[in-house]
Amino acid sequence: MKSTYTHLERLLEEASEAGETYASEALRLLSQLQADAPQGDEAARLVALYRVSRALGSSLDLDEVLRESVDAVISLTGAERGFLMLLKLGSDELELRGGRNLRRENLKKEEMEFSHAVIKTVMRSGEGVLTTNAQTDVRFSTQDSVTRYALRSIMCQPLRVRGLSIGVIYVDNKVKAGIFSEADLELLEAFATQAAVAIDNALLFSQTDAALARRVTELETLREIDRELNTRLDFDRVLEITLEWAQRGTAADSGWIAMVKDREPVLILSTDGKHAVDPALVQTALRGGTTLHQSIPDSGADLLIVPARREGQTLALIGVLRDRGSFGQEAEGFLLRLADRAAGAIENTQLFQAVQLADESKSQFITIVTHELKIPMTSIRGYADLIRQGIAGPVTDQQLQFLDTIRYNVDRMAELVSDLSDISRIDTGRIKVELEATSICDYLRETIANLQPQFDSKSQRVQCDLSSDLPMVMADRSRLIQVLTNLLSNANKYTPEQGSITIATTQKEGVLRVAIQDTGLGLSEAEQKLLFSQFFRSEQPEAREQAGWGLGLYVTRRLLELMGGEIGVESSLGQGSTFWFTLPIATRGAT
Repeated sequence: MKSTYTHLERLLEEASEAGETYASEALRLLSQLQADAPQGDEAARLVALYRVSRALGSSLDLDEVLRESVDAVISLTGAERGFLMLLKLGSDELELRGGRNLRRENLKKEEMEFSHAVIKTVMRSGEGVLTTNAQTDVRFSTQDSVTRYALRSIMCQPLRVRGLSIGVIYVDNKVKAGIFSEADLELLEAFATQAAVAIDNALLFSQTDAALARRVTELETLREIDRELNTRLDFDRVLEITLEWAQRGTAADSGWIAMVKDREPVLILSTDGKHAVDPALVQTALRGGTTLHQSIPDSGADLLIVPARREGQTLALIGVLRDRGSFGQEAEGFLLRLADRAAGAIENTQLFQAVQLADESKSQFITIVTHELKIPMTSIRGYADLIRQGIAGPVTDQQLQFLDTIRYNVDRMAELVSDLSDISRIDTGRIKVELEATSICDYLRETIANLQPQFDSKSQRVQCDLSSDLPMVMADRSRLIQVLTNLLSNANKYTPEQGSITIATTQKEGVLRVAIQDTGLGLSEAEQKLLFSQFFRSEQPEAREQAGWGLGLYVTRRLLELMGGEIGVESSLGQGSTFWFTLPIATRGAT
């Protein structure tokens, strides 16, 4: 019978790994046992053992496997009660994971009575223990738990996997002695082998599943952190968010952030209002450029400091403290990943602040320069006009030419100053537009009339195809004139003599589209991409001959955007261009 048990145990182990081939052989062996045994009970129990073993191997739910293991061993051995204990993770201490009775019920707390001596013996020796009557067994009769609980029939086997004990399975009968035999102990050993594999698989699955769940939770947390950090480029808010998540993600009691300036840490933000950490430790973390994890002897607190680094440079140090207990690897890993994200956000906010400061400085400079230039230019123009009128005496033809040159260049400078002033006011949000229902036809005709001398000087034909029932648009009237003047004067400048300029309008989806088509130089695809940026000018020699600063179209685009419109261009090199812009159509009742 012993060899049969051994053979069966081996087959059951292989069946759990190899599947149906060994399972069939195990069933054949069990059938042979039933035929050979004079009593059918033993074979029936072996068949039950096999079926239970297969059932255990089909589940990866740890609680279910533990519960089914205890119920099965009680049923197989005829025990009154059963217990299952597992080693705590990373410890030599056993933890009771299940206690059941014949009725498949969980035992109450006061019913959790078992022999500690038997269990210790099994764990120490790694072999099973059988006592038919613990009250008279010299090994256990004097043990406190045996006498106190009046324990009698006891069996216990280790749960072993990969050569290591992970726990024990224990059954007993408090009332009767002599319930269990050596055959029962062998049966329990065979079952324990299968139960250990099933429990180990369920434990691994549970640990893997828990680790995966923690990782998914952390990824979701980090995604939320990324969203919060990048919502606004506000330096103070970035530090607040970083410190808040540093404490929350590591379960710290307090924390701080120190920015690094001139290679020295400067405390910026602290949850307790003071820097409670030895500055020498902070300096050590800064010099090392790596994580510092250390217990503080005087207080017993645990300190964790990680650097927020970007491109090899430490931008800040993030420190967290626990008054009791130490930070684990998960807390350290989380803080490192948080620091990496915080470093990117800190760098972005610092760059944004630098850009803002540069923009403010530029705007202040432009404001000062334009103000200082307007006064002398007004004087130059005024005195040149007085001289031209002969106020200071007769003027020769050559002197008139000089005065025209002065006036032309003053006008160019005035245009530049005006554009720079507009750009500065637009970029800083100081320009105001007053939108009102406006007839674009009136302003188109007015602008064409104002520029007619320039069109005539180049013998250009201007055709304006406007419907008499065009709707009103929402626009700032003075800025609309500025837009039309910029576009029509450009068409005049870059269209050769005897060329043509055509103005047409269309309506679509709540906007009025105005297109100004010319037969001028045209633009390459590369030039079209840069056309509406500041200081862009075409490299074509013919275009370079025309006066300009490359600011007019940029100002035009920004003004149209402020009025709710858009601008674009369709062009081919050498075949002219069509500049178009849109403005919202005024609704009824708009003023």
